Amino acid sequence: MTFTKKNFKEEFEERLQERFALSIEDASNKELYETLGKLVTSHYSRNWKHTRQDYLEEKQKQVYYFSIEFLPGRMLKSNLLNLGIYDTVEEGLKDLGISLDDLAKEEPDMALGNGGLGRLASCFMDSLASIGMPGNGNGIRYEYGLFKQKFVDGYQVELPDEWLNSRNMWEVRRESKAVDVHFGGKVYLIETPTGQLKPMYKGGYSIKAIPYDTGMTGFENDTVNTMRLWSAEVTEEEKANFQHFENRQELQNLTSVLYPDDSNEHGRRFRLSQEYFFVSAGMQSIFNYYKTLDLPMTEMNKAIAIHINDTHPAMCVAELMRLFVDEEGMAWEKAWDVTTKVMSYTNHTIMSEALEKWQTSLIKEVCPRIFQIIEEIDRRYVEEWQCVFDDELIKRTRIIRHDQVHMAHLAIIGSHSVNGVAKLHSDLLKSVVLKDFYAIYPERFNNKTNGIAQRRWSQLSNPLLSKTLDKYIGKTWRKDTGDLRLLLNHENNDKLLNDLANAKYENKKRLAAYIKEHNQVEVSPDAIFDIQIKRLHAYKRQLMNLMHIIKLYLDLKENPDLDITPRVFIFGAKAAPSYHFAKSVIKLINETANLVNNDDSIQGKLKVVFLENYNVSLAEIIIPAADVSEQISLASKEASGTSNMKFMLNGAITLATLDGANIEIKDAVGDDNIAIFGLTEAEVYRYYNEQNYNASDIYQNNPIIHRVVNAFVDGTIPNCSMEGQQIFDSLIKYNDEFFVLRDFISYCEAQEWIDESYKDKKKWGKMSLTNIAHAGHFSSDDTVRKYSEDIWRIAPIRKH
Repeated sequence: MTFTKKNFKEEFEERLQERFALSIEDASNKELYETLGKLVTSHYSRNWKHTRQDYLEEKQKQVYYFSIEFLPGRMLKSNLLNLGIYDTVEEGLKDLGISLDDLAKEEPDMALGNGGLGRLASCFMDSLASIGMPGNGNGIRYEYGLFKQKFVDGYQVELPDEWLNSRNMWEVRRESKAVDVHFGGKVYLIETPTGQLKPMYKGGYSIKAIPYDTGMTGFENDTVNTMRLWSAEVTEEEKANFQHFENRQELQNLTSVLYPDDSNEHGRRFRLSQEYFFVSAGMQSIFNYYKTLDLPMTEMNKAIAIHINDTHPAMCVAELMRLFVDEEGMAWEKAWDVTTKVMSYTNHTIMSEALEKWQTSLIKEVCPRIFQIIEEIDRRYVEEWQCVFDDELIKRTRIIRHDQVHMAHLAIIGSHSVNGVAKLHSDLLKSVVLKDFYAIYPERFNNKTNGIAQRRWSQLSNPLLSKTLDKYIGKTWRKDTGDLRLLLNHENNDKLLNDLANAKYENKKRLAAYIKEHNQVEVSPDAIFDIQIKRLHAYKRQLMNLMHIIKLYLDLKENPDLDITPRVFIFGAKAAPSYHFAKSVIKLINETANLVNNDDSIQGKLKVVFLENYNVSLAEIIIPAADVSEQISLASKEASGTSNMKFMLNGAITLATLDGANIEIKDAVGDDNIAIFGLTEAEVYRYYNEQNYNASDIYQNNPIIHRVVNAFVDGTIPNCSMEGQQIFDSLIKYNDEFFVLRDFISYCEAQEWIDESYKDKKKWGKMSLTNIAHAGHFSSDDTVRKYSEDIWRIAPIRKH
């Protein structure tokens, strides 16, 4: 049946009456939002049930994507769009005197992630359903998530993000699917009459893992997949042990926050416990499902693919072995064969410190049986390869080394596929970071460049641009983003270029209004909106951006009539609570903003804005308004980046180093439509090999850099002498780990090119159009197809 505006209005008013016994006039936006949400879930619930039944009846091979982060953002509009009823609902609500935008604001962002890792996982969930692939998410239902960021006197303050206070309307608690996860105690191995070793547990405790399922709707099809998030509760047997406040607090902390502070032993224990909790719960859930298929355990890989997204879920390997060997009595060799066929792993980092390592004593304490299994995997790994490769290579690649368990090594050894997330990243894994493993398992390594769910980042976040595209190239691009290339037929169409510019201008006005409301700063939409939004980390080099701002400010103080295009620099970023360097950079940016924004002598040519509590919903306001996309990490450090793809899709010009997916963006748009600067990956590694980088020399010999760096300590920036000294020391005393000074002049030159190019409106418009036209290259639909074909070996159950 066609769902008409009339149908919608009647159903909406009926549900409001049933749920709240209210008329539209008397209902609050919150009550109206909940009514609409229930209406939406009713529209996909039958398809959700049928999708699960189809997978079960056809014994369809499914992928289970294990990720410690998911960052789906608000789901109301996304579900409306995917169900094909967005316009009908928006117009129906308007007839009733209700704004869909107002109702959407009532939905809290799910606080289940930090940045790119969680957003990628959510894009994949969206794409799996949209291309009809059988896929499931598996993660943690954090009560508070990361944290809610506030700025107090320029400093970041972390507050609890109580996103579940208003209930999550999209989730379904499935207590019948609960499992118990065992922690601690001692495990002894006894020999059975058949000669097998059987584990005997003594002590420890069990936690009940309760799954909460959320439907992942496909775009204009009838597929609804499942994201399963686990919450921790006390088992009946353990209630007596959790009477004391301290024990109960420990249980609650298990699923309270993302990334507990691991700078102390207590925090590390929590973090490891979190990882085992969601791994064990998810693996047991899959195991229980597989048993209902009545297929041999030795053929699990024909029905199940398990994907390890970064190192946090690496214990999937050992947990599946535990289930096979301990619960099913399978011989080790056969269990290992099936496990490696089931498992695959994505590496998301080049930086060795980000590859998780746990003290052996801690793993023994938290999950002793898992440690025993890891020990045996490690022993057999050495035994298998010691006569094939030299001893030093085997030592370097062992899972257990120097009293630490290397989680990336466990994931690689226990998987049949290891992929990077951009061509450069994958090449560096093979040649540098994991080159020893590449020597042993060359057939396992492959590249899958990241992508984004372009429906959210164009159709939902930028309706003005989307309508402009519809007008000139039709609507096929909404389903197949490759059709954005049709724009290239219009690159000399002045009317189109003007319409694109007008859409951008309106989006800039929207962001300017948000900045005025939340930061009390007036910014002009006529200025260049230069934006850097990503996790705050030294290698992402927000510091270099700040230094350029300081340079411009000092230049304008010397000559207020300097001919530069007015510029608004916009930041969005959270720093990890214990990451003092990053928090110092935040303080310096905020104090620089106070200085610059209140100095009338520079004639409003420069404004600086740091928007607090950056999340998906805020990104949906920021990205459509961007003129310049800052992707300025040190070459060889960013695995991929996905904000670069979102900005590109929305017509921003990328200002970038040759790092991560920036290289592939450059290849797509051409050298004339991107601003590239800085060291290459080869030049960075040359410095590492020759160990001849000298930041102090650069500081002493370049007067521009000398002046800017001194601004951190000479009182130019007020109220941050301690933070300024810390940053100064990081650059000069500790030799500038991420080569900020080396790349700074090149960065300034690229910024001058941006300034000059922006003055030529037609040139800028064509550059913007070219970026949009090639953005379809980075669709997560295509990325997920490649994973499905090459790694998971899954296929759609039916054609849509």
